[in-house]
Amino acid sequence: MGEDRQGMSPQGEEEILAGAAERIARYRKADGVVEVRDGEGNPVAGAVVKVEQVRHAFLFGCNAFPLLQYQDPEQEATYQRKFTALFNYATLGFYWGFYEREPGRTREEQLRQQARWLRERGIETKGHPLIWYEVFPRWGPSDPDQAREQSRARVVEIVSGFRGLVDRWDVVNEATSVPTQFSNGVAEWFRRDGAVTVVSEALAWAREAGPEAQLIYNDYNVSPAFEQLIADLIAADAPMDAIGVQSHMHGGEWPIARVWEVCETYARFGLPLHFTEVTVVSGEHGWERPQPWPTTPEGERRQADYVASLYTTLFSHPAVEAITWWDLMDGAWQGAPAGLLRADLSPKPAYERLLELVKGEWWTSVELTTGSDGRAAFRGFLGDYRVTVVAAPGEVTGELALARDAENRLRVVVE
Repeated sequence: MGEDRQGMSPQGEEEILAGAAERIARYRKADGVVEVRDGEGNPVAGAVVKVEQVRHAFLFGCNAFPLLQYQDPEQEATYQRKFTALFNYATLGFYWGFYEREPGRTREEQLRQQARWLRERGIETKGHPLIWYEVFPRWGPSDPDQAREQSRARVVEIVSGFRGLVDRWDVVNEATSVPTQFSNGVAEWFRRDGAVTVVSEALAWAREAGPEAQLIYNDYNVSPAFEQLIADLIAADAPMDAIGVQSHMHGGEWPIARVWEVCETYARFGLPLHFTEVTVVSGEHGWERPQPWPTTPEGERRQADYVASLYTTLFSHPAVEAITWWDLMDGAWQGAPAGLLRADLSPKPAYERLLELVKGEWWTSVELTTGSDGRAAFRGFLGDYRVTVVAAPGEVTGELALARDAENRLRVVVE
Protein backbone atom coordinates (compact mmCIF):
# COMPACT_ATOMS: atom_id res chain seq x y z
CA MET A 1 0.00 0.00 0.00
CA GLY A 2 2.91 2.32 0.59
CA GLU A 3 1.35 4.33 3.43
CA ASP A 4 3.06 5.13 6.70
CA ARG A 5 0.88 3.12 9.05
CA GLN A 6 2.70 3.78 12.31
CA GLY A 7 0.24 4.27 15.13
CA MET A 8 -2.50 2.62 13.06
CA SER A 9 -3.57 0.01 15.62
CA PRO A 10 -6.27 1.39 17.91
CA GLN A 11 -7.94 -1.37 19.90
CA GLY A 12 -11.40 -0.31 21.01
CA GLU A 13 -14.40 1.25 19.28
CA GLU A 14 -14.06 4.58 21.07
CA GLU A 15 -10.40 4.92 20.11
CA ILE A 16 -11.01 3.80 16.52
CA LEU A 17 -13.78 6.33 15.95
CA ALA A 18 -11.96 9.11 17.83
CA GLY A 19 -9.03 8.83 15.43
CA ALA A 20 -11.09 8.44 12.26
CA ALA A 21 -11.23 12.12 11.27
CA GLU A 22 -7.46 12.46 11.38
CA ARG A 23 -6.98 9.26 9.35
CA ILE A 24 -9.55 10.35 6.79
CA ALA A 25 -7.81 13.71 6.39
CA ARG A 26 -4.48 11.91 5.98
CA TYR A 27 -5.48 9.12 3.61
CA ARG A 28 -8.49 10.47 1.72
CA LYS A 29 -7.38 14.01 0.93
CA ALA A 30 -4.69 15.66 -1.15
CA ASP A 31 -3.49 19.15 -1.98
CA GLY A 32 -4.40 20.82 -5.25
CA VAL A 33 -3.47 24.06 -7.00
CA VAL A 34 -5.29 26.05 -9.66
CA GLU A 35 -2.98 28.42 -11.53
CA VAL A 36 -4.56 31.24 -13.52
CA ARG A 37 -2.63 32.97 -16.31
CA ASP A 38 -3.47 35.49 -19.00
CA GLY A 39 -2.85 34.98 -22.70
CA GLU A 40 0.74 36.14 -22.35
CA GLY A 41 1.50 33.76 -19.51
CA ASN A 42 1.35 36.33 -16.72
CA PRO A 43 -0.26 35.38 -13.38
CA VAL A 44 -3.76 36.71 -12.83
CA ALA A 45 -4.37 37.96 -9.28
CA GLY A 46 -7.81 38.31 -7.76
CA ALA A 47 -9.50 35.71 -9.97
CA VAL A 48 -12.37 33.83 -8.34
CA VAL A 49 -11.81 30.06 -8.42
CA LYS A 50 -14.73 27.75 -7.69
CA VAL A 51 -13.66 24.16 -7.00
CA GLU A 52 -16.55 21.68 -6.95
CA GLN A 53 -16.17 17.95 -6.43
CA VAL A 54 -18.18 15.84 -8.85
CA ARG A 55 -17.03 12.33 -7.95
CA HIS A 56 -15.21 10.45 -5.21
CA ALA A 57 -12.12 8.38 -6.01
CA PHE A 58 -13.22 6.03 -3.23
CA LEU A 59 -15.86 3.58 -4.44
CA PHE A 60 -19.15 3.96 -2.57
CA GLY A 61 -21.32 1.26 -4.08
CA CYS A 62 -24.40 -0.93 -4.05
CA ASN A 63 -25.61 -3.82 -6.12
CA ALA A 64 -27.85 -2.56 -8.93
CA PHE A 65 -29.73 -5.73 -9.80
CA PRO A 66 -33.18 -4.06 -10.13
CA LEU A 67 -31.94 -1.23 -12.36
CA LEU A 68 -34.12 -0.76 -15.47
CA GLN A 69 -36.34 -3.66 -14.32
CA TYR A 70 -39.25 -1.88 -12.62
CA GLN A 71 -42.59 -2.12 -14.41
CA ASP A 72 -43.81 1.09 -12.79
CA PRO A 73 -42.02 4.12 -14.36
CA GLU A 74 -42.36 6.13 -11.14
CA GLN A 75 -40.69 3.38 -9.10
CA GLU A 76 -37.92 3.10 -11.71
CA ALA A 77 -37.35 6.87 -11.62
CA THR A 78 -37.24 6.86 -7.81
CA TYR A 79 -34.79 3.96 -7.72
CA GLN A 80 -32.53 5.67 -10.25
CA ARG A 81 -32.66 8.99 -8.41
CA LYS A 82 -31.82 7.49 -5.03
CA PHE A 83 -29.05 5.34 -6.49
CA THR A 84 -27.28 8.09 -8.40
CA ALA A 85 -27.58 10.59 -5.54
CA LEU A 86 -25.43 8.42 -3.26
CA PHE A 87 -23.34 5.91 -5.21
CA ASN A 88 -20.51 6.05 -7.74
CA TYR A 89 -20.09 2.27 -8.00
CA ALA A 90 -22.47 -0.55 -8.90
CA THR A 91 -22.36 -4.35 -8.86
CA LEU A 92 -24.16 -6.20 -11.65
CA GLY A 93 -25.29 -9.83 -11.44
CA PHE A 94 -23.53 -12.42 -13.61
CA TYR A 95 -24.55 -15.53 -11.63
CA TRP A 96 -24.33 -18.38 -14.12
CA GLY A 97 -27.68 -19.91 -13.17
CA PHE A 98 -29.47 -16.59 -13.81
CA TYR A 99 -27.29 -15.33 -16.65
CA GLU A 100 -27.80 -18.42 -18.80
CA ARG A 101 -30.96 -20.28 -17.79
CA GLU A 102 -30.87 -22.17 -21.09
CA PRO A 103 -27.70 -23.09 -22.99
CA GLY A 104 -26.65 -20.18 -25.20
CA ARG A 105 -29.55 -17.90 -24.19
CA THR A 106 -28.08 -15.26 -21.89
CA ARG A 107 -28.98 -11.98 -20.18
CA GLU A 108 -26.08 -10.29 -21.94
CA GLU A 109 -28.10 -7.48 -23.54
CA GLN A 110 -29.93 -6.64 -20.29
CA LEU A 111 -26.61 -6.37 -18.47
CA ARG A 112 -25.14 -4.29 -21.26
CA GLN A 113 -28.04 -1.87 -20.96
CA GLN A 114 -27.54 -1.60 -17.21
CA ALA A 115 -23.77 -1.11 -17.57
CA ARG A 116 -24.18 1.53 -20.27
CA TRP A 117 -26.75 3.42 -18.19
CA LEU A 118 -24.40 3.44 -15.20
CA ARG A 119 -21.24 4.37 -17.10
CA GLU A 120 -23.05 7.24 -18.85
CA ARG A 121 -23.67 8.68 -15.39
CA GLY A 122 -20.10 8.30 -14.20
CA ILE A 123 -20.80 5.21 -12.09
CA GLU A 124 -18.13 2.51 -12.09
CA THR A 125 -19.28 -1.08 -12.60
CA LYS A 126 -18.32 -4.54 -11.35
CA GLY A 127 -19.54 -7.98 -12.41
CA HIS A 128 -20.38 -10.56 -9.74
CA PRO A 129 -19.55 -13.49 -9.73
CA LEU A 130 -18.03 -15.33 -12.66
CA ILE A 131 -17.46 -18.66 -10.90
CA TRP A 132 -19.54 -19.92 -7.98
CA TYR A 133 -20.93 -23.33 -7.19
CA GLU A 134 -24.15 -22.11 -5.57
CA VAL A 135 -26.10 -20.40 -8.38
CA PHE A 136 -25.59 -23.04 -11.05
CA PRO A 137 -27.70 -23.63 -14.19
CA ARG A 138 -30.07 -26.60 -14.07
CA TRP A 139 -28.67 -27.80 -17.38
CA GLY A 140 -25.05 -27.43 -16.24
CA PRO A 141 -22.59 -30.33 -16.29
CA SER A 142 -22.04 -32.60 -13.32
CA ASP A 143 -18.59 -33.68 -14.50
CA PRO A 144 -15.80 -31.49 -13.02
CA ASP A 145 -13.72 -31.51 -16.21
CA GLN A 146 -16.66 -30.32 -18.28
CA ALA A 147 -17.53 -27.73 -15.64
CA ARG A 148 -13.96 -26.44 -15.66
CA GLU A 149 -13.88 -26.11 -19.43
CA GLN A 150 -17.27 -24.40 -19.60
CA SER A 151 -16.25 -22.08 -16.77
CA ARG A 152 -13.09 -21.14 -18.67
CA ALA A 153 -15.11 -20.37 -21.79
CA ARG A 154 -17.62 -18.37 -19.75
CA VAL A 155 -14.93 -16.27 -18.05
CA VAL A 156 -13.14 -15.50 -21.32
CA GLU A 157 -16.33 -14.69 -23.21
CA ILE A 158 -17.81 -12.39 -20.55
CA VAL A 159 -14.65 -10.55 -19.48
CA SER A 160 -13.53 -9.91 -23.06
CA GLY A 161 -17.06 -9.13 -24.25
CA PHE A 162 -17.75 -6.53 -21.56
CA ARG A 163 -14.38 -4.74 -21.79
CA GLY A 164 -14.92 -1.01 -21.46
CA LEU A 165 -18.33 -1.46 -19.83
CA VAL A 166 -17.38 -3.71 -16.91
CA ASP A 167 -13.72 -3.84 -15.96
CA ARG A 168 -13.92 -5.08 -12.36
CA TRP A 169 -14.85 -8.66 -11.54
CA ASP A 170 -15.51 -10.85 -8.54
CA VAL A 171 -13.89 -13.71 -10.42
CA VAL A 172 -14.43 -16.50 -7.88
CA ASN A 173 -16.83 -16.57 -4.95
CA GLU A 174 -16.40 -18.44 -1.66
CA ALA A 175 -13.81 -21.08 -2.52
CA THR A 176 -12.74 -21.72 1.08
CA SER A 177 -15.79 -23.82 1.95
CA VAL A 178 -17.96 -25.76 -0.49
CA PRO A 179 -21.06 -27.06 1.35
CA THR A 180 -21.86 -30.69 0.71
CA GLN A 181 -25.41 -29.95 -0.50
CA PHE A 182 -23.95 -28.61 -3.75
CA SER A 183 -23.08 -31.54 -5.99
CA ASN A 184 -22.87 -29.85 -9.40
CA GLY A 185 -19.84 -29.86 -11.67
CA VAL A 186 -18.34 -26.62 -10.36
CA ALA A 187 -18.62 -27.81 -6.75
CA GLU A 188 -16.97 -31.11 -7.70
CA TRP A 189 -14.21 -29.22 -9.51
CA PHE A 190 -13.58 -27.13 -6.36
CA ARG A 191 -13.49 -30.24 -4.17
CA ARG A 192 -11.28 -32.22 -6.52
CA ASP A 193 -8.63 -29.60 -7.40
CA GLY A 194 -8.75 -27.39 -4.31
CA ALA A 195 -9.29 -23.70 -3.82
CA VAL A 196 -5.78 -22.50 -4.72
CA THR A 197 -5.79 -24.26 -8.09
CA VAL A 198 -9.34 -23.26 -9.04
CA VAL A 199 -8.97 -19.62 -8.06
CA SER A 200 -5.51 -19.30 -9.64
CA GLU A 201 -6.75 -20.76 -12.93
CA ALA A 202 -9.85 -18.57 -12.99
CA LEU A 203 -7.87 -15.41 -12.26
CA ALA A 204 -5.42 -16.29 -15.03
CA TRP A 205 -8.27 -16.78 -17.53
CA ALA A 206 -9.79 -13.43 -16.54
CA ARG A 207 -6.43 -11.66 -16.82
CA GLU A 208 -5.86 -13.00 -20.31
CA ALA A 209 -9.33 -11.88 -21.37
CA GLY A 210 -9.10 -8.48 -19.66
CA PRO A 211 -5.50 -7.35 -19.18
CA GLU A 212 -6.58 -4.01 -17.68
CA ALA A 213 -9.40 -5.37 -15.48
CA GLN A 214 -9.33 -5.32 -11.69
CA LEU A 215 -9.71 -8.92 -10.53
CA ILE A 216 -11.08 -9.75 -7.09
CA TYR A 217 -11.39 -12.91 -5.03
CA ASN A 218 -14.50 -12.68 -2.84
CA ASP A 219 -15.37 -14.59 0.36
CA TYR A 220 -17.60 -14.43 3.44
CA ASN A 221 -15.47 -16.86 5.45
CA VAL A 222 -13.46 -14.34 7.48
CA SER A 223 -11.26 -16.96 9.10
CA PRO A 224 -7.73 -18.42 9.00
CA ALA A 225 -8.81 -20.46 5.96
CA PHE A 226 -9.45 -17.25 4.01
CA GLU A 227 -6.13 -15.79 5.15
CA GLN A 228 -4.27 -18.95 4.12
CA LEU A 229 -5.92 -18.96 0.70
CA ILE A 230 -4.86 -15.35 0.08
CA ALA A 231 -1.31 -16.16 1.19
CA ASP A 232 -1.22 -19.20 -1.09
CA LEU A 233 -2.59 -17.24 -4.07
CA ILE A 234 0.05 -14.57 -3.60
CA ALA A 235 2.75 -17.24 -3.31
CA ALA A 236 1.44 -18.80 -6.54
CA ASP A 237 1.65 -15.39 -8.25
CA ALA A 238 -2.06 -15.49 -9.08
CA PRO A 239 -3.19 -12.25 -10.80
CA MET A 240 -5.39 -11.04 -7.93
CA ASP A 241 -5.73 -7.26 -7.67
CA ALA A 242 -7.94 -6.90 -4.59
CA ILE A 243 -9.40 -8.91 -1.72
CA GLY A 244 -13.19 -8.99 -1.43
CA VAL A 245 -14.58 -9.28 2.10
CA GLN A 246 -18.28 -10.00 2.57
CA SER A 247 -19.93 -8.66 5.71
CA HIS A 248 -23.54 -9.81 5.89
CA MET A 249 -24.72 -8.91 9.39
CA HIS A 250 -28.22 -10.37 9.47
CA GLY A 251 -27.42 -12.02 12.79
CA GLY A 252 -26.08 -8.86 14.41
CA GLU A 253 -23.70 -5.99 13.74
CA TRP A 254 -19.99 -6.65 13.87
CA PRO A 255 -18.35 -4.75 16.73
CA ILE A 256 -16.35 -1.85 15.31
CA ALA A 257 -13.23 -3.33 16.89
CA ARG A 258 -13.79 -6.48 14.83
CA VAL A 259 -14.26 -4.41 11.66
CA TRP A 260 -10.91 -2.77 12.31
CA GLU A 261 -9.28 -6.10 13.08
CA VAL A 262 -10.52 -7.55 9.77
CA CYS A 263 -9.09 -4.55 7.92
CA GLU A 264 -5.73 -4.93 9.67
CA THR A 265 -5.65 -8.70 9.12
CA TYR A 266 -6.16 -8.55 5.36
CA ALA A 267 -4.27 -5.30 4.79
CA ARG A 268 -1.06 -7.11 5.65
CA PHE A 269 -1.21 -8.85 2.25
CA GLY A 270 -0.57 -5.51 0.54
CA LEU A 271 -3.65 -5.55 -1.70
CA PRO A 272 -6.63 -3.17 -1.65
CA LEU A 273 -9.63 -4.34 0.36
CA HIS A 274 -13.15 -4.24 -1.04
CA PHE A 275 -16.02 -4.70 1.39
CA THR A 276 -18.12 -6.28 -1.31
CA GLU A 277 -21.44 -7.17 0.34
CA VAL A 278 -22.44 -5.13 3.39
CA THR A 279 -25.75 -6.03 5.01
CA VAL A 280 -27.17 -4.43 8.16
CA VAL A 281 -30.82 -5.09 8.98
CA SER A 282 -33.25 -2.55 10.41
CA GLY A 283 -35.55 -5.12 11.95
CA GLU A 284 -35.23 -8.26 14.01
CA HIS A 285 -31.82 -9.91 13.83
CA GLY A 286 -31.54 -13.40 12.41
CA TRP A 287 -31.23 -15.43 9.24
CA GLU A 288 -34.15 -16.40 7.00
CA ARG A 289 -36.83 -15.05 9.32
CA PRO A 290 -40.56 -15.63 8.78
CA GLN A 291 -41.97 -13.41 6.04
CA PRO A 292 -42.81 -10.59 5.94
CA TRP A 293 -39.69 -9.55 7.82
CA PRO A 294 -40.52 -5.96 8.78
CA THR A 295 -38.37 -2.94 9.36
CA THR A 296 -39.04 -1.17 12.69
CA PRO A 297 -38.48 2.39 13.94
CA GLU A 298 -36.08 1.19 16.61
CA GLY A 299 -34.26 -1.01 14.09
CA GLU A 300 -33.94 1.88 11.66
CA ARG A 301 -32.36 4.06 14.35
CA ARG A 302 -29.94 1.25 15.21
CA GLN A 303 -29.11 0.69 11.56
CA ALA A 304 -28.44 4.40 10.96
CA ASP A 305 -26.13 4.73 13.96
CA TYR A 306 -24.18 1.64 13.00
CA VAL A 307 -23.92 2.57 9.33
CA ALA A 308 -22.37 5.91 10.25
CA SER A 309 -19.80 4.21 12.49
CA LEU A 310 -19.08 1.40 10.01
CA TYR A 311 -18.51 3.65 7.00
CA THR A 312 -16.45 6.09 9.05
CA THR A 313 -14.23 3.24 10.20
CA LEU A 314 -13.80 1.72 6.74
CA PHE A 315 -13.27 5.07 5.01
CA SER A 316 -10.57 5.88 7.56
CA HIS A 317 -8.57 2.72 6.90
CA PRO A 318 -5.96 3.21 4.14
CA ALA A 319 -6.29 -0.33 2.75
CA VAL A 320 -10.01 -0.07 2.01
CA GLU A 321 -10.83 0.99 -1.54
CA ALA A 322 -14.53 0.18 -1.92
CA ILE A 323 -17.70 -0.48 0.09
CA THR A 324 -20.76 -2.08 -1.54
CA TRP A 325 -24.15 -2.11 0.21
CA TRP A 326 -26.41 -5.20 -0.25
CA ASP A 327 -29.35 -4.39 -1.22
CA LEU A 328 -30.57 -0.81 -1.75
CA MET A 329 -34.19 -1.61 -0.81
CA ASP A 330 -35.83 -3.91 1.73
CA GLY A 331 -37.07 -7.37 0.87
CA ALA A 332 -34.42 -8.53 -1.59
CA TRP A 333 -31.98 -11.20 -0.40
CA GLN A 334 -33.73 -13.42 2.20
CA GLY A 335 -36.58 -10.89 2.29
CA ALA A 336 -34.61 -9.02 4.94
CA PRO A 337 -35.22 -5.39 5.95
CA ALA A 338 -31.62 -4.68 4.98
CA GLY A 339 -32.12 -1.82 2.58
CA LEU A 340 -31.14 1.79 2.89
CA LEU A 341 -34.60 2.31 1.39
CA ARG A 342 -37.84 0.72 2.55
CA ALA A 343 -39.77 -1.57 0.22
CA ASP A 344 -41.72 1.45 -1.07
CA LEU A 345 -38.36 3.11 -1.89
CA SER A 346 -38.70 5.77 0.78
CA PRO A 347 -35.35 6.56 2.43
CA LYS A 348 -34.51 5.25 5.87
CA PRO A 349 -32.44 7.28 8.35
CA ALA A 350 -29.39 5.20 7.31
CA TYR A 351 -29.69 6.48 3.74
CA GLU A 352 -29.88 10.08 4.92
CA ARG A 353 -26.96 9.65 7.31
CA LEU A 354 -24.82 8.08 4.62
CA LEU A 355 -25.71 10.79 2.14
CA GLU A 356 -24.69 13.43 4.69
CA LEU A 357 -21.30 11.77 5.00
CA VAL A 358 -20.55 10.88 1.39
CA LYS A 359 -21.86 14.09 -0.23
CA GLY A 360 -21.50 16.36 2.79
CA GLU A 361 -18.82 15.81 5.39
CA TRP A 362 -16.59 13.91 2.92
CA TRP A 363 -17.17 16.22 -0.04
CA THR A 364 -15.21 19.30 -1.14
CA SER A 365 -16.69 22.50 -2.57
CA VAL A 366 -14.73 25.71 -2.07
CA GLU A 367 -14.48 29.20 -3.52
CA LEU A 368 -11.02 30.77 -3.58
CA THR A 369 -9.23 33.87 -4.84
CA THR A 370 -5.88 33.77 -6.60
CA GLY A 371 -2.96 35.56 -5.00
CA SER A 372 -0.34 37.73 -6.65
CA ASP A 373 1.24 34.61 -8.11
CA GLY A 374 -2.04 33.67 -9.82
CA ARG A 375 -2.38 30.57 -7.66
CA ALA A 376 -5.22 29.27 -5.50
CA ALA A 377 -4.40 26.26 -3.30
CA PHE A 378 -6.82 23.92 -1.58
CA ARG A 379 -7.00 20.53 0.11
CA GLY A 380 -9.82 18.26 -0.91
CA PHE A 381 -11.10 14.71 -0.97
CA LEU A 382 -9.58 12.50 -3.64
CA GLY A 383 -11.66 12.44 -6.78
CA ASP A 384 -12.78 14.44 -9.79
CA TYR A 385 -13.45 18.19 -9.74
CA ARG A 386 -15.03 20.84 -11.92
CA VAL A 387 -13.09 24.12 -11.71
CA THR A 388 -14.63 27.44 -12.72
CA VAL A 389 -12.44 30.54 -12.96
CA VAL A 390 -14.08 33.96 -13.07
CA ALA A 391 -11.77 36.77 -14.20
CA ALA A 392 -11.78 39.53 -16.75
CA PRO A 393 -12.77 39.15 -19.49
CA GLY A 394 -14.99 36.19 -18.62
CA GLU A 395 -15.38 32.67 -17.23
CA VAL A 396 -13.34 29.55 -17.97
CA THR A 397 -13.99 26.00 -16.79
CA GLY A 398 -11.67 23.04 -16.42
CA GLU A 399 -11.38 19.62 -14.84
CA LEU A 400 -8.96 18.37 -12.20
CA ALA A 401 -8.48 14.86 -10.83
CA LEU A 402 -7.18 14.99 -7.28
CA ALA A 403 -5.01 11.96 -6.53
CA ARG A 404 -2.51 10.89 -3.92
CA ASP A 405 1.17 11.31 -4.73
CA ALA A 406 0.38 13.42 -7.81
CA GLU A 407 1.07 17.02 -8.82
CA ASN A 408 -2.67 17.92 -8.79
CA ARG A 409 -2.16 21.14 -10.68
CA LEU A 410 -4.51 22.77 -13.18
CA ARG A 411 -3.44 25.75 -15.28
CA VAL A 412 -6.26 27.91 -16.62
CA VAL A 413 -5.67 30.59 -19.24
CA VAL A 414 -8.05 33.54 -19.39
CA GLU A 415 -7.86 35.71 -22.48
